[in-house]
Amino acid sequence: MAIVVGYIPTKEGAAALARAGEEAVLRRTDLVVINSNRDGAGNDSEELQRLGDDLKGEGVTVTVRQLIRGNEPAEDLIAVAEEIGAELIVIGLRRRTPVGKLILGSNAQRILLDAPCPVLAVKS
Repeated sequence: MAIVVGYIPTKEGAAALARAGEEAVLRRTDLVVINSNRDGAGNDSEELQRLGDDLKGEGVTVTVRQLIRGNEPAEDLIAVAEEIGAELIVIGLRRRTPVGKLILGSNAQRILLDAPCPVLAVKS
């Protein structure tokens, strides 16, 4: 079993990545980091490398999967979670205005509704 985390180089992505790392240590499981982009942009190798090095010392194996398949990030996260039998998906959420709270982001909503396992949504 493993934890899957959706990562993009934003404060929301960093918050999700940090929390997923904590969960992987607590659960003594592997961590699969998904960076899904249609155009290949949005990778922060330094942050991912630093997290991997930190967690390696805790006995956690970190795998980074850079996906450039033209899919929505939600599709990629759900597909990988199903493929590996994930026990948890971690995503980052941005703070929204009162009107924005009425409508959750489409990727976050899709993951929350269609995920094959529990989802931990982290606010930054």
